[in-house]
Amino acid sequence: MTRALPIQALTALLLGAAAISAPAAAQNETAIKPGYWESTNKMLSPIRSTATEKRCITPADVEKFMAGPSNRHYKCTYPTRVIENGKITLKGTCLSKKGRKVAVNGTGDYTPTSFQITANIATEWAGIPLSGRASTEARRIADACPAPGTDAKS
Repeated sequence: MTRALPIQALTALLLGAAAISAPAAAQNETAIKPGYWESTNKMLSPIRSTATEKRCITPADVEKFMAGPSNRHYKCTYPTRVIENGKITLKGTCLSKKGRKVAVNGTGDYTPTSFQITANIATEWAGIPLSGRASTEARRIADACPAPGTDAKS
């Protein structure tokens, strides 16, 4: 039985990757702005799925993302990380807590209030190579985040 990477894990992986920049860009006006963001995350292959989520990105989160993408599912390293002039290029490896290695190769575009990234991913499951394609499109929907425990409407 073959199992694909869960969309939530892949979503977190892509959203973390897309929200980062080179550390020197932390002071750069082209970095993403903190605020309330909505993202649509799609697994394009091998199995199609879509998930939309809203999340608060605080000024501290932007700094953390700029230091390098990692999330609760994966710790990622990107030897190739070019984020400048509105373009994103990432190539690296993410490692799950259980030791699963995922190769990531992504490209996209960004502005201070939006980003789009598409990535090819490759891993193995029980010795069987698996590959896929996923994308994240996100936009800043508000300057401020809603109060905790409330469901803000966009």
